[in-house]
Amino acid sequence: MPKGLPFELKSYLELVELTGRCMREDKRGHIEQRTLSILERLNIAPENWLKLTTQFTKVFKGAVGRPNKLGGYYAHLEVKRRTGISHCEKLFG
Repeated sequence: MPKGLPFELKSYLELVELTGRCMREDKRGHIEQRTLSILERLNIAPENWLKLTTQFTKVFKGAVGRPNKLGGYYAHLEVKRRTGISHCEKLFG
């Protein structure tokens, strides 16, 4: 047995989403058929999601999130240098 899941992350996410769509409507975890895929709902491109999940600690050293949300976070901390903000802009747009 290989270390971790024996298939790609994208396949795993599709499996989880498909399972949620197959569940009964009256059960917790049900995802309606008309609901967009999880990455579409989060507005994250699949290639960006792959980078986030495989290179997270290499890409980010500080706070992570949508750039418009990080502004308030950095202002609250009174931090002037925004480490990794360019990666956030690229990956979370």
